[in-house]
Amino acid sequence: MSIAEKEQEIVEEFSMLDGDMEMTINYIMELGERLPEMPADKKNDDHIVKGCQSKVWLAATANEAGQVIFQADSNTAVTKGLVSLLVRVLSEEAPEAILNTEITFPQQIGMNRFIGTQRSNGFGAMIKQMKLYALALSSKTQTDA
Repeated sequence: MSIAEKEQEIVEEFSMLDGDMEMTINYIMELGERLPEMPADKKNDDHIVKGCQSKVWLAATANEAGQVIFQADSNTAVTKGLVSLLVRVLSEEAPEAILNTEITFPQQIGMNRFIGTQRSNGFGAMIKQMKLYALALSSKTQTDA
């Protein structure tokens, strides 16, 4: 499934919530609960996303196909749900695809209505960090070739 298809899937899921603020926040927290456990040894300062109000840890590796695999966690339920959406959209994608994509689902689901300015800035910081990991893994893959 492409990045655009994954984003469209998220847009469709959120459209079923009819813009209900409480249902939307609860759904985001539920998504965070489904996020695979991040290994404890990756929850350190090396993996903290700078620019987030909450603590967010983000790590990336490449699988054998050269796709980026993200792992993430947060100390707050809503932020964990938000980062889980990004992990869902960008994991198992080629570094170049991640670098060349413009994440559009936040605007499409009206995310700014329910997360506020601080979390919105943090969400942008998460995207930036994921693109930096993709760039680093892309460079490593080209060096190894």
